[in-house]
Amino acid sequence: MGAFDGRGRRAGTYGALLLTAYNPEIDAFQTVTKCGTGFTDEDLAGLPRMLQKHKIAHKHPRVQSMINADVWFEPAVVIEILGAETTLSPVHMCAMDVIRKGSGLAIRFPRFTGNYRFDKSAEDATTSVEIVGMYRNQFKKIGS
Repeated sequence: MGAFDGRGRRAGTYGALLLTAYNPEIDAFQTVTKCGTGFTDEDLAGLPRMLQKHKIAHKHPRVQSMINADVWFEPAVVIEILGAETTLSPVHMCAMDVIRKGSGLAIRFPRFTGNYRFDKSAEDATTSVEIVGMYRNQFKKIGS
């Protein structure tokens, strides 16, 4: 839903993307992570061109974010990422107050897999309920 201007070697493209999970209960997209890892040089060169048609002047009204991106987009493009774990976050809005008051959930150490999911709409992305499930599953013990 947002991007941050690249610096150094990434100048002229985006250094990281602000990613969201979809919350169908309130029809909103809630921030869940910033991802700048896993993109090839080709991906980085193509991102501004690919996302240009979705670029808007301000945060989309269906996006819930405490983070101010340099560039905002309408909800449109779905990408696949992998993360090390799901953690509580004071700044990401995904599932805010569901696990702990004043905390949302975030994906730590996100990495782009290289898959753009053009077969999915933004509303088909991972939901905030699924992120809560991922968080809770981290703590389940394996039975004997």
